[in-house]
Amino acid sequence: MATEIKAPTFPESVAEGSVAAWHKQPGDSVERDELIVEIETDKVVLEVLAPEAGTLAEIKAEEGDTVASEQVLGTLGAAGDKAEAKSEAKSDAAPAKTEAPAASGKQHEVKAPTFPESIQEGTVAGWSKQVGEAVKRDEVLAEIETDKVVLEVVAPADGALVEIKAEEGSQVASEEVLAVFAEGAGGEAAPAAEAPSAAADEGADEKVGDKILAPAARKLVAEHDLDVAKIDGTGKGGRILKEDVQRAIQAGNAKKAKAAAAPAAPAAAPVAAAPVAEGERPEKRVPMSRLRQTIAKRLVQAQQTAAMLTTYNEVDMSAVMGLRAQYKDTFLKAHDTKLGFMGFFVKAATEALKRFPDVNASIDGSDIVYHGYQDIGVAVSTPRGLVVPVLRDTSSMSLADVEKGIVDFGKRARDGKLGIDEMQGGTFTITNGGIFGSLMSTPILNPPQTAILGMHKIQERPMAVNGKVEIRPMMYLALSYDHRMIDGKDAVQFLVAVKDLLEDPARLLLDV
Repeated sequence: MATEIKAPTFPESVAEGSVAAWHKQPGDSVERDELIVEIETDKVVLEVLAPEAGTLAEIKAEEGDTVASEQVLGTLGAAGDKAEAKSEAKSDAAPAKTEAPAASGKQHEVKAPTFPESIQEGTVAGWSKQVGEAVKRDEVLAEIETDKVVLEVVAPADGALVEIKAEEGSQVASEEVLAVFAEGAGGEAAPAAEAPSAAADEGADEKVGDKILAPAARKLVAEHDLDVAKIDGTGKGGRILKEDVQRAIQAGNAKKAKAAAAPAAPAAAPVAAAPVAEGERPEKRVPMSRLRQTIAKRLVQAQQTAAMLTTYNEVDMSAVMGLRAQYKDTFLKAHDTKLGFMGFFVKAATEALKRFPDVNASIDGSDIVYHGYQDIGVAVSTPRGLVVPVLRDTSSMSLADVEKGIVDFGKRARDGKLGIDEMQGGTFTITNGGIFGSLMSTPILNPPQTAILGMHKIQERPMAVNGKVEIRPMMYLALSYDHRMIDGKDAVQFLVAVKDLLEDPARLLLDV
């Protein structure tokens, strides 16, 4: 029986979304909780995961289609022969890459990018290509993770890597040599004498006893400490595929669960207890990424060095929501971008910053720096952590320019394509926890800025309006500020100004 794949439940402030990309096509095999499709809203990109293992049977909402909350996007059927054939074809294709003629042309040193002055070193996040593997010009060889952004290292020409000098996880400096690259075709397969080296390469098969393991299967076997002899391979020539290992893991988990549920014999109790306890309390230790380390350091530093205080208010979003509902289609046709909520907040904050220059200032040692412009950072959540790209000179930007900039930042942030210069500077920051359901929070300052505005979830609440109780869409606003620089009076009045501008958006046009 087919299983429906539905769009996520959108927050109240999000009316609809667009199908950004399908990661699977009809006939592709899908594992439970594997990413199938991404839905892009005016605030964030939402991931749709497979509700169970199977095969994608039908796509009902194509890329670019507008979809509503919980709308059916496609159907998922039982795993079929077509999906298994695709999986084997992909796995069997990997070793073929190493059978190309050897590279014999001019050699180049592959160096790390030139880091900005504010970045001392980076970490080799991963190699996309291995020694001997064919590479096209400008194809990504490796990624260098700094404390602000991930930088790509690309191939200088068609050819292959001859030697990797900086392994994954190693620290590298600006323009340090990472590898040696030779022009020409990809390298040929390693000779039999170098079998152990080839086995360590994630791109090659490995023979264990009389079994042959695909690269992805070998990795899973190592992670779960499985006995290869007990796994049946369904690939070509009895080759063990990733799916075979996953089935063995599921069977093992089911056996453990059954053993835990059944009463154990007195004599066997001590022996049987060890695997059950091990499965019930798993732990995993991984090194913290450089970006996460920097986020942690800066947040702690902000709390330790600033006299941080937060003031709260609430805003009636009726006017903004009504304006958006009335003009969203016309806005989309005219500007080729959606009309969201963040644009209104950026423009309202920009106007309020003009009226309260202390909120737009920063502290440099014992000096106060007043900025005669408004550069507003917009916090964006990515798989690697929180980044804050900056919209420059928002006073001169139209609402459409702001919305386009935010959408562009969001896409490139998730792909790791933001430049370091795009995340430096900024005189004020806006963060929106409402897209994740936060009703109220206390945002932490983004040094050396002296204030940050926190948006939250829009929720309908009974409000007293002209002596009557009415249900209104309300949002809590939070302004955290550095009390060394900003007095409570200015902070409160700034937040009230933002509230007034949002509750009567005409003020943005009339400058009142």
